This record gives sequence, C-alpha cells and structure tokens, in this order.
Amino acid sequence: MKRRAPLLNRDALTAEIAGLSKATIKDLRERWKTLYGKEPSDHIGRSLMIRAIAYRLQERALGGLKPSTQRVLDRIGAIRSEAALEPIPKRRASAGTVLIREWRGVSHRVTVLDHDVVYRGRRYKSLSEVARAITGTRWSGPLFFGLKRRTKKVANG
Repeated sequence: MKRRAPLLNRDALTAEIAGLSKATIKDLRERWKTLYGKEPSDHIGRSLMIRAIAYRLQERALGGLKPSTQRVLDRIGAIRSEAALEPIPKRRASAGTVLIREWRGVSHRVTVLDHDVVYRGRRYKSLSEVARAITGTRWSGPLFFGLKRRTKKVANG
C-alpha cells in the first residue's frame, strides 16, 4: 500500500480502533470485507480479526510501509516461498555410522552397515529390531535412535 497523507486525525483513529473490541463478530466480518475487499476466512479468530482491522485502519489513515521496506519484505517472501518448495532431506544413517543410545542407564552402540545393523556382535535387519531387543516393546528404530522426531501430536499426547 502506498504512503499517503493522513486521512483521519489521530483521536478519531484511536476511538475507532478502541471500538473494535466492542463490535460483534458479524460487524467485524463486515468491516474486514470493506477494508480487504473479501470475506475473512472462517478460521480467523476474533482477536486476530481485530488486530488485522486495526492495522489496516492505521495503514489507511497514516500511510503504509515505505516502498523500500516493502521491497525488502517482498524479496524475503520470494526467498522463503522458493525454499518452502525444496524437500526437507531425511536423516539417514549411512554405512559405518555408529549410533549410541542410552536406555535406562545403559549405553547401547549400534553400527550401521549397508543393508543391516550390528548390535552386540549380532546382525539385525533394521534399527527397529534393535530397539525392540533393547526395550522389549515395539519401537520405531529411527525414532528410538534419534534419526526421526516425534510429531507434536504424538509427543504431546
């Protein structure tokens, strides 16, 4: 948005922004549509809607970002969107890697080979087999040895 001369005086702007907290959700949605030219998402909560409307009111009344600042933000956005398209490399243990995991006060060492792993002189087909041998329960081997992180849903219950 281009910078322009103030349209409202600051007292009127302050009063209008203060009134947003008393507005109904229906009124806020209508105000959003007036300011942004489209309906707000159903997923936007009241608090965020009030903040976004207040920002847009200030932007219109006092002027937007300087063009130089906007260009910098646009460049950052372009870089971020390009980076978001690149796949995140998976952690993999290559042959020769030694994984060490402490479990119940005992340190366990596993050596990764090309097609299997060695634990205490015995070959296993997967890290999951080793994790099961150590814990006595089914575990994801990569998760147990720290090559994979738990999802937030699982980690937080």
